[in-house]
Parts: sequence; C-alpha cells; structure tokens
Amino acid sequence: MGKKINIKNLPTGYQSLITNGRHGILGDEPKTSAGTDLGFSPEDLILSSIAMCKVATVRYIARKNNWTIGEVDGEFELNVKRGEGGKLTSNVTAKIKIEGDLTAEQKTELLKQADACYVHRMIEGEWNIEKAQELITEAVTA
Repeated sequence: MGKKINIKNLPTGYQSLITNGRHGILGDEPKTSAGTDLGFSPEDLILSSIAMCKVATVRYIARKNNWTIGEVDGEFELNVKRGEGGKLTSNVTAKIKIEGDLTAEQKTELLKQADACYVHRMIEGEWNIEKAQELITEAVTA
C-alpha cells in the first residue's frame, strides 16, 4: 500500500491540518495569498521533502560506510517561473554542509549520493496525478 495523507481544512485563512495517521503538521498559505502564514505553504512542503531526503541520505551513506560525520546542514531554495502557455519550470538549488573527519573524495561521494536520494529520483521520474474526485465517507452507526 502506498503513502496516505489526510487533510482537514481549518476555518482560519487556508490553514489545514495535515496528517499521515501518526504525525501532524499545519499547512497554510502566505498572507499574500490570503492565508494567515501560520504553517508551511505547499511549496515549502515540496522543498522540505527534497531537503530532508538529501540530508538523510548523506547521513545514511556516511553511517553505512562508517565515516565519522558531525552536523549535516542544508540550505535549499525553490524558484518557479511561468513560461509559455502557463507551464511552470521549477529550479531547486541545494547546498549541504557536512562536518566531520572526511576526505575531499568522501564529501564528493556524499554529495553525489544526496543527488540520488529517493525523493529527487521520484520527482524526476514519471508522475500520474489522477483528477480529484469527491471523497465520500460512510456514516457511522451506533
């Protein structure tokens, strides 16, 4: 079974409670889009997924190879441009700082592996996003 996310609209701005059944986060739109800016925007969530996967991959590969690392921090930026016919082009820059007792070759390998993380490969792969349909919930009887 695939991943599943549930979202519950809240009455203020465009706030939404986003949950996977175990954890929850607050999503919202920025004030420039009539939101309250009290949670991550949809774009923030996409960029966060990429950033977390890349940093986690660096940590995973270092541990797998028994390489001593310290902090792994990143700075990620998403820029979206509208082109012909309204088509969007997204550009993500990723900068990752890896502390630890590593050679230049090891750092190069870790950065290479970050670019091969699961979410990066998933986004570059083929997507089929089905058209939205009405969610019908069954009535609970006592």
